[in-house]
Order: sequence, then structure tokens, then C-alpha cells
Amino acid sequence: MTGPVIDLGELRQGPDLDTARLPRPPAARGRPLRGVLVLVLVLVGLAGSVPLTPREMVTLPAANNADAILSDDMIFLVEQLGATGQRTLTATRLPDGEQAWRTSLPVEGRYWGVARQGGTLLAVGYESGTDHSGTITIALDPETGAYLWQQPGRPVALPDGGILLWSGADEAAGVLRAVDACCGTVRWQASVEAGADLTPRDGERWVDRLVLLRGNGQVEVRDATTGTVLRGAHLPAPRGGTPRVLQVVDDLLVTIDGPPSVISAYGLDHLDRRWQIPAVGETYVSACGVLLCLQSQSAGMRTIDAATGEPRWADDRWGWVWPYADRLLATAVSSAGPGSEDLVVLDPPTGRVLARLGRWEIVRSDVDKPLIGVRPHPDGGLVVAELDVRGGTVRVLDVLPDASGDCRSATGWLLCRRQDAAFGVWRLTR
Repeated sequence: MTGPVIDLGELRQGPDLDTARLPRPPAARGRPLRGVLVLVLVLVGLAGSVPLTPREMVTLPAANNADAILSDDMIFLVEQLGATGQRTLTATRLPDGEQAWRTSLPVEGRYWGVARQGGTLLAVGYESGTDHSGTITIALDPETGAYLWQQPGRPVALPDGGILLWSGADEAAGVLRAVDACCGTVRWQASVEAGADLTPRDGERWVDRLVLLRGNGQVEVRDATTGTVLRGAHLPAPRGGTPRVLQVVDDLLVTIDGPPSVISAYGLDHLDRRWQIPAVGETYVSACGVLLCLQSQSAGMRTIDAATGEPRWADDRWGWVWPYADRLLATAVSSAGPGSEDLVVLDPPTGRVLARLGRWEIVRSDVDKPLIGVRPHPDGGLVVAELDVRGGTVRVLDVLPDASGDCRSATGWLLCRRQDAAFGVWRLTR
């Protein structure tokens, strides 16, 4: 039920959309869909002379404390029942806006995530009962909402369709287990003592390796699917007696400790030390193409060769930097703060600025899909744009007059909180 998308061109050409006046939205039209309202979205041309092209928007009325989550072609609305900690989960189909099912979640708490793994729907939250507390995962049938199973822990996907669950906190002992998505059957599990450091190797869609650093310095590399210990070694005690920062970056295990602060890299397969360099206030290491980005909490960053640790380029203008579409996307330090930030595209080997995308708040998008950016319109509502990192261009998609923020996207849809506290959902694809 989505109308045509007007190609508004790139921001670098013609007047900025933000300078155009936002016209009054036309009246809503369309039939009710079981309490779901169909409203009109106004599309605005850059020059102001493009005729208005309405398209339909699905609206889900909700309280201020409700949460909405997009997953595939469904909207999941988590709502509180009265003053209790009980929550209900309502599934609404896209694009028709028809309610698929509604169920009560069996555990009281705050839920923040819903995702599918195979044929199972997983609702993730924090249990807040009087007898128990901690992260909980509840499995449901995605077609009917029927309860399947529940287990403590936060889930991550495994390459073969299974689920890895970790329950515990930094100061407490916990359990690591892999289960079948269909029925929660435990494949393997391991106890983790208090104070141990557990670090996964995150891929774009799943986790395939786990690194467990125990309090005595013993480190284990495990296959996440089978639980098999692939390699074990004893790392030197942290320098200066301070807690060690542990990260897995591609095929490297990277540690930061001190003072004096030192960054060390070990091969993940054999735990052999590859290189060691002094840290200059850095507390975080990330993959930046063929290089590693070293970033600090204050400002600026530098890059090193991932194989040797040799320095490459540095720049104090950029805050957070991460790889995307064979480029680096960086935020300007001068724009740091809540909400939108100035975004630039960098060349990974040299750090050269390839494009400036402007000031946007990035909305999480699908893997291998263009990023979606939003920013406030001066007349109210949000400007929505497609950020082409590889091409270094921005294509404005819409002005959403009633949107206020709290946006997320998935599978070609954009969900945002409206100014009346309801949630609106718009199709991003043509």
C-alpha cells in the first residue's frame, strides 16, 4: 500500500531540503485495519514545485512506555499491562497492517528485542521478578505466538541455525550454553567463574568463535557451535595490575593493559603473539578494512597495519570510525553528542576524505543495504535519506511530518515514534 517514491536527487545538488517549507499534510484516507490507522505521508520536492505525492502510512497507537520492534515483515509491539511488570506482545503483519496475534509474555520484565532464528521467534528482555533477575530469552511460534520455551541469557545466532545463550555478569558466575532454536534442547554448556572475560567473534550474521579469559590468565578459544576448545594458552599477567581489555578483531585477539598502557595482538588460531605497541590513550580497537583503528574515549584516532602493528595514518578530527561498503564511515569530533552527527566517508588505506554526507542520525539497517539517516526538519518532523557510503552520496526519500524520532529500519521498512506517542511505519523500497 505504498505509493511511488520521488527521486529527490543528491543533497550536494540544488537547495537543501531543510530550507524548504513543510506543507500541511493532506487529510488521512483509507479503511480501518483492526485499529490500525492508515494516514498520508507527504513527499516534498527540493525546489518546492514538485506535486505532492501521498503514500499510505501504517500507524500503531501506543503508550509512551511501549516498545516497537521491526523484524522481517512484522511489527512487534511490547506493552505493559497496567502497573504490573507483565507485558503483552502483539504481532502486526506488513504491508496490510492486520494483527496476526497477541500473547502475554510469561516473565515479568522489560523487553527490548525481538528476532527470528530459523522458524523460531525470540523475545529478549530483563527479568525483574522478586525471586529472579537477569536477561531472559523466550521462544515463540512466529505464526501464532504460541509459547515454545524459555531460558536465561542473551541470545546470539550460530552458523548452523542454533542459538548461543550467555547468562551472567562481570561480577558473578554464569553459564554459557548452545541450544536448538526449535525446542531449546541444550547441545553443550560450560560454567564460567566470576570475573572471567567472555568475548565472541561477531560476524555480520552470527558468532563462530568464543574467547574465554579466566582469572588466572588462562585463555581458551572455543568453537561456538560445538563448544570444542580449539586452543588454550596462558597470557602474561596484566601490566600494572589493572584489568585487561580483551577484544577479538577478525583473526586477532587484542589486549590492552597497563600502565604503561600497551596493546598486544595474538593470532586467534594459535594464540601466538604477533606484535606489541604502546597505547596512546586508546581503549578500543576495531577493524578498518586492511587496517586496525585505535580509538580513545576523548577524541581522535589512529590506524595501524593489522599484520605488523606498524603505524599508518592518524587524524584528530574523527571520533568513531567503522568499515562499511569497502569504505570507512566516520563521525566528526566537533559534532559529537546525542542525536545526529556530521558523517564523512574515508579511504581506508590513506584516511583521505572521499565524501561528506552531512549531519544525520544513522538508523540501523539491513546487512548489505544502504544506511538510512534521519534528522529533524525545521518545521517539525523528520527528514529521511538513503546514505550511499560507497558512492558518497545522499538521496532524500521523505519528510515525515508527524515523526519525532526513535527510528529503526529493517527489510525495507522504517519505524519511528510519532509526536502523539504512536508508532508509524513507512516502506523504504520503491
